[in-house]
Amino acid sequence: MRASLKHGSLIAQLPVLAQSPCVVRARPAADRGAVGRALAATRAFCQQAELGRDAAERLVIVVEEWVANVVEHGAPPPGSRIGLRLVQGSGAIRITMTDAGRPFDPRQEAFKGPNLERGGGAGLELLRAWSRVAAYGSRAGRNRLVLQMPYRNEGGGGHNPPPPV
Repeated sequence: MRASLKHGSLIAQLPVLAQSPCVVRARPAADRGAVGRALAATRAFCQQAELGRDAAERLVIVVEEWVANVVEHGAPPPGSRIGLRLVQGSGAIRITMTDAGRPFDPRQEAFKGPNLERGGGAGLELLRAWSRVAAYGSRAGRNRLVLQMPYRNEGGGGHNPPPPV
């Protein structure tokens, strides 16, 4: 402790530590249970970041839609993992997802309407409506998508619980 005080007061560093953003990381296997595991990590983030209900619900849906699309349509190889990193910033959440599925840039796909036969099909539109694609790339067999999701904590923060399953 004496060394800490001598080389830059630990007490002086406390405000910096208190202001550091909330960060949650997960690496679920890219299988049928990936969505549930990614959502558990996302809900933990919502609680730690003290997100309001609206922001938490939107974040959960964005993560759910992307991970479900990777598993259902991306054909990731068996044993591969989906990387998920959530970072709370000032007024925006940075969502970084990586996977070993087929390359797919969500900025390039045009919305053709929901699939009325099997249901679904609107997930990418929700993702685009509630977040901005900050970056997408595919290199060495891995895709990397970075989204920025603006949010506003209505009513002062984390008094609203994250959405149920």
